[in-house]
Amino acid sequence: MKKQIKHIVAASILVIGLAQTSCKDDFLDTTDPTRVGADLFYKDQKQLEQALNGVYGYLQAVTNTAYIFQEFNTDNTTLDFNPLDRGGAAGWEAFEFSTVNSGNGEISNMWNAYYAALYNVNFTLEKIAASTATIDPTAKAEIEGQLKFLRAYYYFHLVQYFGDVVLVTSTLKTPDEAFTLLRSPEAEVYAQIEKDLKEAAEALPVKYNAANAGRVTKGAALSLLGKVYLTKKQYAEAVTTLQQVLPLGYGLNTNYADNFDPTKKNGIESVFEVQYQGGNDLGEWSNFIYVFAPRLSLGAITGYANVNPSGRNIPTRDMIAAYEPNDLRKDISLKEGYTNAKGEYIAIPFVNKYNYKHTIAGRTDTNWPVIRYADVLLMLAEAINEQTGPTDEAYGYLNQVRARAGLDPVSGLDANAFRETVLHERRVELAFENHRWFDLRRTKNPTELAAFLNAYAAQEKASPTVDRGGVAFNALDYVYEPHEYLFPIPAPQILINDKLTQNPGY
Repeated sequence: MKKQIKHIVAASILVIGLAQTSCKDDFLDTTDPTRVGADLFYKDQKQLEQALNGVYGYLQAVTNTAYIFQEFNTDNTTLDFNPLDRGGAAGWEAFEFSTVNSGNGEISNMWNAYYAALYNVNFTLEKIAASTATIDPTAKAEIEGQLKFLRAYYYFHLVQYFGDVVLVTSTLKTPDEAFTLLRSPEAEVYAQIEKDLKEAAEALPVKYNAANAGRVTKGAALSLLGKVYLTKKQYAEAVTTLQQVLPLGYGLNTNYADNFDPTKKNGIESVFEVQYQGGNDLGEWSNFIYVFAPRLSLGAITGYANVNPSGRNIPTRDMIAAYEPNDLRKDISLKEGYTNAKGEYIAIPFVNKYNYKHTIAGRTDTNWPVIRYADVLLMLAEAINEQTGPTDEAYGYLNQVRARAGLDPVSGLDANAFRETVLHERRVELAFENHRWFDLRRTKNPTELAAFLNAYAAQEKASPTVDRGGVAFNALDYVYEPHEYLFPIPAPQILINDKLTQNPGY
C-alpha cells in the first residue's frame, strides 16, 4: 500500500513522471484491451504525429489561466470585485492584491500543469528516439524540433516565475526519483532552453501547408530564442537572432484586429499562437471572453445570458490612460463599458480582443497569440537600443508598429527615453496577451519593480477601477515587496520533497 501511495503522490504532486508498478496478482494491473499501450504505439509516422498532437494539447491547459500570472498581477488589469463572494480571495485574487503565498492553489495548479506538459514532451522524445519506425528523417527531425521548442517554452516561463526550478529532460524510471530532485540553477535551465531552441530552429521549416497551420516553425524558435537573449541581457545575440526572423515572410496585418479574428487565424503576423476550436463538442474551445467580461454583464457582451462571466482581467484605469489619443488599437483591445439588457450603460471596462461571435455558449473559436511579428519588431528595437542606443534601424522597427496604430513616428530620444517608449509601446500593442509581467521583470530589478507596482497600487486603492461595494481594502492588499519578483515554490512540493528549497521571503 505504501508503494502505491508513493506512486499516487509522485504523479499528482510533482507530475514529472513515473513508471508503472508490477503486481502479478493485482487485477488493477490488467491491461485494458480497448487501449493501445505505449509500447505498441510510436510504430509509424502517423502515430508519431498523433502523439505530437497530444503534446500540443497541453498548451491549452497552460494558456487558459496564464493571464493570472502574466497580466492580472500587473498594472494592466484588475477584477470586477464581488463583495458577496470572496471565494477567490486566497487563490486567483491574491495575484491582483499581492497576497500570494506558497499555499496558493493557483500556484500549485500552474506548477503541475507545466510539469505535466513537460513529462509528455520528454516521454514522446524518448519514444521517438527508441522507435524502429521507418520514417522520413526530415519529418522525424521536425517532430523532435517542435517538441524541443515546447520544452524550451515551458521552461522559459518556469524560470521567470520561480528562478531555480527542477530541470528534467527525461522521464523518471521510478517514483522514488521524484522525491530526490533538486532545483537547478537558473543558468543551467537557460542553457537547456537555448540548446533546445537552437536545435529546433535548425530542424523546423519556415512554413507548413494549410493542414498543419499553427505548428511551431523556424520563425517561432528564433523569435523565442531572441526573447531569451533579451531577457538575459545578451543584446548582441538577441539582435543577431531576431534579425534572422525578418526575411521569413512575416509582416504586420494592415488591420490590428485581424490578429485576433478567429476567421483569420495563423495569418501573416502570427509567429506562434495556441490553437482553439469552438462550435462543436470536441473539447478544444476557448472561453476567454466569458472569463474577462464583467460578472453582471450576463449576455450583453458574450451574447449568451445563460452563462455568467467571471469578471477577471478587467483593464485598469491606468491601462486605459496609457493609450495615446487616436490610437486605433484601443477600441479593439478594450471597451470602457457596456449597455445592459435594460439599456443602461455600465462603466466597467473589459478586454475586447477576444470578443467574437460564436455559435455555442461558452465555446469560442479564438486562438491565443503567443508571438506576433509586432513583438519581434519591438524586441529588435529594444535590443538595438540597449546595445548601441537608438539608431535609425531601431526607430524603424518601433515606428512600423506605431504607424499601423495610426500614430506619428517618434524621434530624437536618448537611450533611456527610447527604452521607456518601447516598454510603453509593448504595453499597448501587446495588451492582454500575457506579456506585461515578463516585460516588467526584464526591465526592472526587484527593488525597482516593487516600487513601480506600489505606485500603481496607491493609485488603484485611491480610485478603484471597479466599485468595491463598500468593502475596504485589507491592510495587506497591494503591498509589494522585492522578493515577490519570484513566485513561491508550491508548498505541497516542499512537503513531499523536503530537498526542494523555498524562495526567500515566503
